[in-house]
Amino acid sequence: MPNDGNETFDMEHLLELAKEKKYRLLKEELVELNEVDIASFIEELDSERTVIVFRMLPKALATEVFAELPVDKQSHIINSITDKELSEIVEELYVDDAVDLVEELPATVVRRVLQNTKPETRKLINQFLNYPENTAGSIMTAEYVGLKKTMTVEQCFAYIRHHAVDSETIYTCYVMDEKRMLDGVVTVKDLLLQPYERQVGDIMDTHVIKARTTDDQEQVADTMNKYGLLSMPVVDSEDRLVGIITVDDVMEVMEEEATEDFEKMAAMLPSEKPYLKTGVFTLAKNRIPWLLILMLSSTITGGILVKYENAFAAIPLLVSFIPMLMDTGGNSGSQSSTMIIRGMAIGDVGPSDILKVVWKEVRVGVIVGFVLAVVNFIRLMIQYPGNTMICVTVVISLFCTVIVAKTIGCTLPIGAKVLKLDPAIMASPMITTIVDAVSLMVYFNLACHLLDMTV
Repeated sequence: MPNDGNETFDMEHLLELAKEKKYRLLKEELVELNEVDIASFIEELDSERTVIVFRMLPKALATEVFAELPVDKQSHIINSITDKELSEIVEELYVDDAVDLVEELPATVVRRVLQNTKPETRKLINQFLNYPENTAGSIMTAEYVGLKKTMTVEQCFAYIRHHAVDSETIYTCYVMDEKRMLDGVVTVKDLLLQPYERQVGDIMDTHVIKARTTDDQEQVADTMNKYGLLSMPVVDSEDRLVGIITVDDVMEVMEEEATEDFEKMAAMLPSEKPYLKTGVFTLAKNRIPWLLILMLSSTITGGILVKYENAFAAIPLLVSFIPMLMDTGGNSGSQSSTMIIRGMAIGDVGPSDILKVVWKEVRVGVIVGFVLAVVNFIRLMIQYPGNTMICVTVVISLFCTVIVAKTIGCTLPIGAKVLKLDPAIMASPMITTIVDAVSLMVYFNLACHLLDMTV
């Protein structure tokens, strides 16, 4: 049996065995490894050895390893093996893994995969492909243990022993009526603790936390995380059980969503491919649109500087403080927006909390702004003695900028959520651009009033 992944393996040693063509010894060592480690090893092999090593794996293990391989390796293996071998792999895959395979492979390879799939499996795959992308229906699997509420505990165990070999999880079983309507759930632990003659309907939990096929996958992940579920049933519009979502599917969703949010927060269009496997032109294409938007929006800042050019022409020293004000404002706003975006992602903050959030961030801004202003006032008085009013103007501007930046940083992500946009787009680059313009207006307006200057 493969290990559980806790043991390490010697990649260099395995590669050396493959290089020396000691395949019998290599097979003995591979079958003791976890399928994820074997997939990592196969990724390091060249095209020829990839197929050789994959073919020598036991059929059941080969299927598990295949599901863990990247798309390019899967495509190469499919093009290198016989139709019979391909059919065995696809039939052994869990339906959700087979659907992922079909979604990601090139069209010519997909055609061959479907041609070598049994009609009932092909029908199931096509059914899953019809669900909208990023919904519960698109990530669920149809391999689950379904029981009848009239079954006794003894009958349930007999059914599980006979059918559970193809199920992705057997810990939680789902109880349905004759029309496949979901009535309740029961765990194997519940069954073990009950007499053999007792019926499932008497011990099942009828308060089922479930998802609909059209629910957003991120919402499903949040629900499973909130209630600590290992699996969640998925029903159609008529409450009929059509599949389940397991914790490994949810972990993939959470990783995808987190990656997408990080890319948006860095002002990039999301990419589905790993960084090292994404082309230079694709990376550039994903970055250019937001950079263009931010570049053009920064002309607002330039317009403000032009409007107040007489002010810093009269007192050139004012110009030297602009970078400090803009940077501090941008950083303050980014801190708030990051906290709020994270809070919304894990369900701690919602649009209805906007007044609480603003009140809290304003108070934080007052404290932070006061500390920064005091430190800066001392520094400026030492660095520029005799320019007291200019120093006062700078520190008051800094104090106001921090408060305004905190307020903008916390409200924009919530506003994006209300408008059905991804809050992640209101992250550092966008917040900084907006706060830069606001901080300059605050600064020069204060300077004109406190220093008796005309625009």
